Amino acid sequence: MTNTSRTQKNHDSSDDDAPANGRPSTMEVLRHARAQFTELTGLTAEAVSSFDRTEDGWTLQIEVLELARVPDTMSLLATYEVDLATDGELTGYRRVRRYERGRADARTGGRS
Repeated sequence: MTNTSRTQKNHDSSDDDAPANGRPSTMEVLRHARAQFTELTGLTAEAVSSFDRTEDGWTLQIEVLELARVPDTMSLLATYEVDLATDGELTGYRRVRRYERGRADARTGGRS
C-alpha cells in the first residue's frame, strides 16, 4: 500500500508538465517558442532571460548569438522580444538590444 501512494505522488508530479485544463505548461511554451524562433530566424536561442504571461498570451526575452568573434568575449549577442498567442504560437518578434558578450549593462543611478 505504501508503494501505491508513492506511485500516485510521482504520477501527480509528472502531470505538472501537462495541465488538466488543456493549455500547454510554461515549460512547453518556452521550449516551443525557442524552436519556432530558431526555425524562423536561423538563430539559436542561448537562453530565455525572461518571460511573462500576458492578457493576449506570452512575452519572452530570448538571448541569441548573432556574430561569433575571437576571443569569445567580443562576440555579439542580441536580445529579442518574442510575442506568443495563448496557445504558444509565435505571433511576432523584434530585436531590442545588441551587445558584446563581455560587456555589462551600464548602471543607471546608484553608486559607481
